[in-house]
Amino acid sequence: MLTLFSLKYGKISAGTGINERGKGKNALAMRPFTHGRYELFKNRDTYNINSAEVIRSYYGIGEDPDKYMTCAYILEFTEKLLPEEEPSPRLFSLLTEFFSVMEQRKNRFLTLVIAYQLKALAICGHAPALDGCIRCGSRETASLLDVKEGGIVCQACAEKYPSNNTKDSLIYEINFGIVNILRYFLDHPLSSFEKLALDPPLEKLLRAIIKDYIEYHLDVGPLKSEAFLPM
Repeated sequence: MLTLFSLKYGKISAGTGINERGKGKNALAMRPFTHGRYELFKNRDTYNINSAEVIRSYYGIGEDPDKYMTCAYILEFTEKLLPEEEPSPRLFSLLTEFFSVMEQRKNRFLTLVIAYQLKALAICGHAPALDGCIRCGSRETASLLDVKEGGIVCQACAEKYPSNNTKDSLIYEINFGIVNILRYFLDHPLSSFEKLALDPPLEKLLRAIIKDYIEYHLDVGPLKSEAFLPM
């Protein structure tokens, strides 16, 4: 059985007798990180792959163990977002764009992971509100990012929070620069981040924020492949 992310049908499971270790065009299309064209037969509630051909193989991903594990993590994350047989063309395009950029990128893959996950949150309708304070709407400089509330909090409203609010793992102290980075990620294509790499401390903070956001708003907990992400 294989799991396919189809532009037309969304996420589907399909059986096949085609061995990915073979050398024909059908076998090549069975391998991970392959964009292919698949001939499917549906028998009641199950699909079967009769034949397949490669549209594009992101073979460069498999040549680097860190790239491979990073992309495996993104595949697992994306699979968690997708209900069965519900098309998501925007997420499909984002995923193929991610693979294209990853194939060319040399290192510091987590910056691209953060950008992908933030954009996926936006596609799912759960991106953090960054244009104004979630409490009063003020566009003054943000002081906090409240994961539960879903966005940034201005200095005046932050002062009304309990004095120990930063001990809450879902409330983060932030600054204008962090908000601008998040906005930049949301407003620009992944292809523009090919050579962009955040400073490690900032990358660590944004990774924690996005991870909490995903777990709280999408109910996607730790993934098996996460333990193998390059740091």
